[in-house]
Amino acid sequence: MTTALEKEQAAPAPAGDGRRGSHAMRWWVLAVLGVAQLMVVLDATVVNIALPEAQLDLGFSNADRQWVITGYALAFGSLLLLGGRLSDLFGRRTTFIVGLIGFAVASAVGGAAANFEILVASRVAQGVFGALLAPAALSLLTVTFTEPGERAKAFGIFGAIAGAGGALGLLLGGALTEWASWRWVMYVNLVFAAVALVGAILLLAKHTATERPKLDLPGTLAVTAALFAIVYGFSKAETDGWTDSATLGFLIGGVILLAVFVFLEQRVKNPLLPLRVVLDRTRAASYITVFAIGIGMFAMFLFLTYYMQQSLEYSPIITGVAFLPMVAGMVASSTTVPSLLVPRVGPRVTVVAGFLIAAVGMALLTNIGVDTAYATHILPSLILMGIGLGTAMSTAFIGATSGVHHTDAGVASAMVNTSQQVGGSIGTALLSTLAASAFDDYVADRVPPSPQTLAEAAVQSYTTTFWWAAAIFVVGAVITGLIMPNTVPQPSEGEPVLAH
Repeated sequence: MTTALEKEQAAPAPAGDGRRGSHAMRWWVLAVLGVAQLMVVLDATVVNIALPEAQLDLGFSNADRQWVITGYALAFGSLLLLGGRLSDLFGRRTTFIVGLIGFAVASAVGGAAANFEILVASRVAQGVFGALLAPAALSLLTVTFTEPGERAKAFGIFGAIAGAGGALGLLLGGALTEWASWRWVMYVNLVFAAVALVGAILLLAKHTATERPKLDLPGTLAVTAALFAIVYGFSKAETDGWTDSATLGFLIGGVILLAVFVFLEQRVKNPLLPLRVVLDRTRAASYITVFAIGIGMFAMFLFLTYYMQQSLEYSPIITGVAFLPMVAGMVASSTTVPSLLVPRVGPRVTVVAGFLIAAVGMALLTNIGVDTAYATHILPSLILMGIGLGTAMSTAFIGATSGVHHTDAGVASAMVNTSQQVGGSIGTALLSTLAASAFDDYVADRVPPSPQTLAEAAVQSYTTTFWWAAAIFVVGAVITGLIMPNTVPQPSEGEPVLAH
């Protein structure tokens, strides 16, 4: 489905045209982008561990507690496509720096929050600036590494950071909460942002543009409202149930607004999301891959954390340490597979294999009991999931931005983050509902429930979600296998920059 225009646009730029792709400082640029990406990904999980202490300190209710998480998810998820397009229109360097500064300021305000309202407002602001930062980082990587061999290594490293950041967030959140204060899960972002900001100012070239198309306002409003409604709808489903009128209203409204968005994008001169970005089979399959991983991985972090802390009585920091083998598996596979395996067997085979390995790891987790050993029942699963998800995700990151014109790199990158964020929202809501049903069904057959019965019911609820997550990975493998071509993804082109 790739058009002749895209092939022409994706061709490497001739030397001396003012376009810079792979250049001398590229690996330092990768380090800067990696630090920023880690900061954004950490924030999806690092706050979770600190929430009970924050709740005790600021005195907000259990019902209000979800808004510390949901506020970030709503702002981040609904504004990602806009953030990606802004980086295309106003320059990736500028958008990246604005996102960094804004994220740091919001984090400082959140760390110093004197009440619940300020904490939630700061989380919403983090989401807004994260929606600028995340697509800008990936699109900068896309237009910086244009040599196929180096691109595979760079995207592998970046994919490892994106995949392992959630697990590292659990560890960092546990350590900071236990050894310092919940406020430091916010303040720590200032360190990441300072390092990335200095690197960005020194290393990133300034973008130059001969023309600046107008922003697609109708499309922006439609897709922002659609993504907000979908993410909020799934959040409502988690707390109020799927039959709640507000849940159904937001979900149906979100789907209708998405249809309106697609209709608009076919008819405007400068669309927010040119449909050529998502109609390419390699990119489409890559977005589906990230979406499916988002569903399963977010749920696995959530329910395996519950199991370790509530059933096995691990402390927050021990729980974080327990996830490190998964991080190691992700880093090992993400940094080797794109350069070693993809050129030999192709992206389709690689992604499908990654999904199936992750599915086996998830299925093994269903063998846990009320009191099972970490080394025999959890460790093998975490290693397999790390290897499998790292393999699939790093390959998908390469495919998601393959062959795009530099003017589309930002919005193509935003689609990666959007797919993961929406997948995570769906996974958390859907699997939380399934877990609750499994718990209730188990207890209903054993009345009155004893403490042992309640402990067994909790484990039953976790294993139910692991079976479903394994099934989602298998479905992801099948869909990707049917859609994705098995040809090595083409690099993107560099972008016009001002000479140093």
